[in-house]
Amino acid sequence: MTDLLPTAPEVFPDETLSFALAGPAGKLECEAKAATEGRRDAIAVICHPLSTDGGSMHNKVVTMVERALRESGVDTVIFNFRSVGRSEGDFDQGHGESDDLAAVVAWARKVRPGAALWLAGFSFGSYVTLRNAVALGAGALISIAPPAAGRGWDFGPLELPSCPWLVVMGDADEIVEPQAVYDWVDSLPEDKRPTLVKMEETSHFFHRRLMDLRGVIRHTVKDWPPAPADA
Repeated sequence: MTDLLPTAPEVFPDETLSFALAGPAGKLECEAKAATEGRRDAIAVICHPLSTDGGSMHNKVVTMVERALRESGVDTVIFNFRSVGRSEGDFDQGHGESDDLAAVVAWARKVRPGAALWLAGFSFGSYVTLRNAVALGAGALISIAPPAAGRGWDFGPLELPSCPWLVVMGDADEIVEPQAVYDWVDSLPEDKRPTLVKMEETSHFFHRRLMDLRGVIRHTVKDWPPAPADA
């Protein structure tokens, strides 16, 4: 199935393109889209929720994050972790998925040399992006419903970035305990603490609140560097 996708391009596409990228455990299914407004010298890689719970790059939260970032002037790349969709390999508890992310970031830097790297993730994807933000040199980070407690992902030893960082959490999340996330954010050193947005009456998958999520992201990142080209 993966062979039906074109191979990864050598330049960032002007139009939406789905392609197969050589990853550490086989081919990775990816999709790249160009910014729609005020293009910045930045590219965002967005990670999806837990593979074993049906997470994929076509998750509605992931696609809304992508839309908000493209409307904010940032080129985007979404992809399926190993074992999901047309990506090859087996689920690897965040370890192999970190390698998948690194492979996609390497491609993004190849086709957009010098562009700032933004990372974004939803649920399990936020764990993978935070786990690798410092090592990959992220210039910005967005964490949507990060599973900071109770889901088996240890956030305690993760190296914290110094870049602009947004955490969005629904206060009616039925999968990730909201108060545990608030407590985790409060426990972080002040100079590393992210901007925390608590969304009232919002579930884990942001049912009926996706447009509000879009607005939160657009409002928060509008002043993040680099500035739009027409600023």
